[in-house]
Amino acid sequence: MSTEDLAGPFPAIDLARAKRQGLRVALAVTVGFSLGLINGSVLPFLAPLFAAQFLLASYSPPGLRQGLGTVLLIFMVGALLIFLTGLLGDRPLVLLPLLWLCYFSCFFAQGRQVGGAAPALVLVIAIVVPLLDILQRNLGESIVLILAEAVSIGLLLTWGAHALFPDIGQTEANATPLARLDLARVTHQAMVSGAILLAMVALCLIDPRLATAMVIPITVASLLSQFELGMSTRAAAGLIVINLLGGVAASLAFTLTETRPSLWLVTLTMLLVSLLFAGKAVTGATTGKVFGGGLTTFLILFGLGVSPLPGETPELFSTRIAYVLFAILYALCMASLFWPRPRAASH
Repeated sequence: MSTEDLAGPFPAIDLARAKRQGLRVALAVTVGFSLGLINGSVLPFLAPLFAAQFLLASYSPPGLRQGLGTVLLIFMVGALLIFLTGLLGDRPLVLLPLLWLCYFSCFFAQGRQVGGAAPALVLVIAIVVPLLDILQRNLGESIVLILAEAVSIGLLLTWGAHALFPDIGQTEANATPLARLDLARVTHQAMVSGAILLAMVALCLIDPRLATAMVIPITVASLLSQFELGMSTRAAAGLIVINLLGGVAASLAFTLTETRPSLWLVTLTMLLVSLLFAGKAVTGATTGKVFGGGLTTFLILFGLGVSPLPGETPELFSTRIAYVLFAILYALCMASLFWPRPRAASH
């Protein structure tokens, strides 16, 4: 499968600039993950995941006001979700529609291409918070602090990566904006995507076997942002393969670090894998979504494997890769069945 199969009808980009962006992503992910391990973070993948979202959303670094606004938004959303989950955790018929409204808003913002990285960040928050607050109650209200710290570190990593690999004499003004879909179709698609994601979150909350399968709903959310009904069969197959490749890479990395546990080995592994995915994640619109999704899968699976999160860290990685495959098939099948069909071109 070639890059052109995934890239679609998008304008060519400056390859030198794309390489710098790939280096930024790899650096931010590697440093962020290593810092999370050094500090004993419960979820060491969050800060590098947020940094990757910031970097993949734009070639330009977020401004100070935008960054502080994002941190404040994440803190407020996290605190609100903690409050609602604590208040309505035993009343799912009230809680689940509120979660759907949050998911719908995020998918709608992504469909209208507004908000930069914020919709993707809020989407992750709205999945992680209910799962941790209901299934890992020993974490308590520290979840909000974990999220705020992760976003803050992700923002600092983004600024640091831009400082080390700056763009000289180039601005975002040269970028060609993507065509927006019509409002009715975006609304319909966001409503359906929110329902698809909500069903998976509800399943993880109900089924004790999926209590630690956080990777499933996050992968579903990532795939719903990557998948396009108009993509070719080869591109769809590439989407599946690349997301599975993220799971396989996480499995191999975890096995390697379990055999020889050391910080330098984890750091080197993160650098090599993130370079593999980040190098392609910045080469085109659709390509970026797909390889960015593969990087997300790798970060979550590997992060959960080395996480001190109580309960299921020793869970077999073969099981977690099966979770990823299940999430891929579920998301693609449900989107194919229920997303609005593209309108036929008029002749």
